[in-house]
Amino acid sequence: MSAVDSLTFVGRVLLRHPLRTSLLLLAVGMGVASVVVLTSLGESARRYVTEEFSSMGTHLLVVTPGRNETSGVGPSMFMGSTPRDLTLGDAMALRRSSAVKSVSPMVIGEASLSHGGRVRQAPAIGATAELLRLRHWKMRRGRFLPAGDLDRAPSVVVLGEKVRKELFGAEPALGGFVRLGDRRFRVIGILQTEGRSLGLDVDELVVLPVARAMEAFNTSSLFRIMVEARSRNALDRAAEDTRLTLKDRHQGEEDVTIVRQDAMVQTFDRVLRALTFTVGGIASVSLLVAGVLLMNVMLVSVSQRTAEIGLLKAIGASGNRILFLFLLESGGLGLLGALLGLAFGMVSNLAIGYFVPMLTLRPPIWAIVVAPTFSVVAGIVFGLIPARRAAALDPVDALAGR
Repeated sequence: MSAVDSLTFVGRVLLRHPLRTSLLLLAVGMGVASVVVLTSLGESARRYVTEEFSSMGTHLLVVTPGRNETSGVGPSMFMGSTPRDLTLGDAMALRRSSAVKSVSPMVIGEASLSHGGRVRQAPAIGATAELLRLRHWKMRRGRFLPAGDLDRAPSVVVLGEKVRKELFGAEPALGGFVRLGDRRFRVIGILQTEGRSLGLDVDELVVLPVARAMEAFNTSSLFRIMVEARSRNALDRAAEDTRLTLKDRHQGEEDVTIVRQDAMVQTFDRVLRALTFTVGGIASVSLLVAGVLLMNVMLVSVSQRTAEIGLLKAIGASGNRILFLFLLESGGLGLLGALLGLAFGMVSNLAIGYFVPMLTLRPPIWAIVVAPTFSVVAGIVFGLIPARRAAALDPVDALAGR
């Protein structure tokens, strides 16, 4: 029996039992599709997070107040000391390092803006002129915050497009004034729509100079300081200069956390990649279930086809040939089910992307390769017991239906 004859024989067997074949293909296909969809979700989350952080540059340092480590029990635990706040003075001191290109202190709060009787609550960021470049934002109209001394900034504000529409409507916003608390701010720019960036909707943002934001929010503490090194090669020296400068300003205490942006990206990448592997492994359990179902159906098929097996042996088919035909059948079901599952998984990804446009679902290459391979291998492995049982049948007993 040639390879073509073997394929023709298996194909006719599958077509002769359309319901059984369809159910097996559906079981295997759903297993492969679940692997494709779940790994696509994990991969999409990984790409989204790493791209968001990478968009801010990979030679950045993020300085936050408080030491992010456990140092055991010390005297400060009983004396009730707390980490010192980051101040504008700290930010200005960091600019003195030759390894530092720019420093952008940040304050975040909720602002209540009003203009012409209209009132709008919006998230507000107190920042400096460097933030526009660091976040890769663009201006729709006007200009961004002016450069200059941190503590002598003018009372100006940059609005997101949605905030502008709700406060000014058809009225020109540039040059107009909005009131934030008991202070008036002149509108000097409108941000271009950029969608969401690290959880913030740029259309709804209000950006004002950091010194004016600290006055408006009645705080002397910065949320964080972003330090940009002159190059990736200067990142280590910038981090060390930042650490020593803040330690000196904080009376010898290392009470800040300095996070390298590239390290943060790598950490998120590793964690989310591991999560993708995990959900892929969980989804592959459904392929094992499909394999058990295939084995049970094949065992029933052997008992129903004993006469057929006996006839094949009577005309000269060896036990190995019978074993090969049954493994070809179970492996073929695994392969066809895998192709069906891949197609269904891709269509599901497109459907999810249509209803959730912010998600671009693409399965990782390893999932496209591993899922069908695992499906075929599972079909062969779980089909081995029925195949060996069929190969061991005595031709005389098989022809007699025993």
